[in-house]
Amino acid sequence: MNVFHLAYTVTDLDSAISFYGKLLGCQEGRSTETWVDFDFFGNQLSLHIGEVVKRSKTTSNVDGISVPMPHFGCVLDWESFHDLADKLKSAGVLFIIEPTIRYEGMPGKQATMFFEDPFQNALEFKAYQNPSEVFSK
Repeated sequence: MNVFHLAYTVTDLDSAISFYGKLLGCQEGRSTETWVDFDFFGNQLSLHIGEVVKRSKTTSNVDGISVPMPHFGCVLDWESFHDLADKLKSAGVLFIIEPTIRYEGMPGKQATMFFEDPFQNALEFKAYQNPSEVFSK
């Protein structure tokens, strides 16, 4: 089993549990008074109390869209992406980049969206119309 692990910082575990657990639907794993683990769509996300990593003033141009750096997230299947986008819209989440399609008509066509967690960590979720093209050139 290959599972990606990411440890990131937050300033409040209750808010993290509400956002990642309740809003995003991630199952909570082990936790202590200073950190909490989540099953982040099949990957392990460990959120630790600490100073939040500040977003760079630098962005990266991806298919004509200026994306925030750094960011993390997940690749979902096409239907799950759209279900999550609808759920986030219904919850009033403010998007950095609204759900959109990029690389239209090209290998690697994908849906993408960017938003922040309560700690200003930028997240990207995306889905490939053809999952075999995740690593296409």
